[in-house]
Amino acid sequence: MLCYSPVSGAGIQQPQRSRNVGAQLMVDLHCHSTHSDGSFSAQAVAQMARKRRVRLFCLTDHDSDAGWQTTAKELADTNCVVIRGLELSCKHHGRTIHLLLYGLQPGLGLDALHTRLAEVIVQRRLRLRAIVDRLGELGVHLDADAIDRSTHGKTPGRPDIARALVAAGAVNSMRQAFDRYLRDGGPADVPFRRLSLAEGLALGRAAGARMSLAHPHTLRTFELVDGLFAEFQEQGLEGIEAFYGRYAHAQRRQWLELARRRGLVATGGSDFHGEAVAEVTTLGTLIPEPWANRLTKWLAVEVS
Repeated sequence: MLCYSPVSGAGIQQPQRSRNVGAQLMVDLHCHSTHSDGSFSAQAVAQMARKRRVRLFCLTDHDSDAGWQTTAKELADTNCVVIRGLELSCKHHGRTIHLLLYGLQPGLGLDALHTRLAEVIVQRRLRLRAIVDRLGELGVHLDADAIDRSTHGKTPGRPDIARALVAAGAVNSMRQAFDRYLRDGGPADVPFRRLSLAEGLALGRAAGARMSLAHPHTLRTFELVDGLFAEFQEQGLEGIEAFYGRYAHAQRRQWLELARRRGLVATGGSDFHGEAVAEVTTLGTLIPEPWANRLTKWLAVEVS
């Protein structure tokens, strides 16, 4: 039987009561709002978590934890544990690595992370304009100022340009926008200097976070994922998103086997973006009891 009550901490919203959730725990530790590239507000995403009876929740906007207080407030009268976190974009040997940071704590470490992320946002805005300029050279003309204004209050990125391409009739869908123009190495892509993986892990540790590798399948090979943990597990890369919402059983199994072999924590989430990723229609991922117990212990959530 699982019964959850969180350890007190500024990075965790304490629920008013505990509840028996049986042999599986409904979690969502990977979802997005309009504070980054999602299409629903942080409040609306939290309301969806409420309807889905999610028991462990973290809004993980790209390079931003701005929605944390909203989600904590929205779910304060439920038995859902709300964790403060974000999805941090990093680079390692030319590959994009996404880190899920959980349990951020106020202090100098979090201040340093926020300062670094503010610098990243400036760089993203410059990149947005550079991509629009490159599209213009390709004969597709967009208003960079209008796109920039539409990203007010959130992290700007290629999805914002993709939406503008759809609105302008240059493509039929956001997927087509990426396939035709915006994909990594595509004709309108502009290289973006991300944090190194080592720097991202150091910033996360200083901010009190537990860290997990998001959607490991995007790194293409099992050997590459295994190598990342061989190199960075001691630096704080202790989790792997084995319960990713879209994984079939076979995909899940290989990452769970890696977690067993290396002593990793298996995390889970839907990667919900709303209309921006139409194939993911709802929040919530079920994690079986043995893995849920390990996860809650790692996140400093007591299990009784």
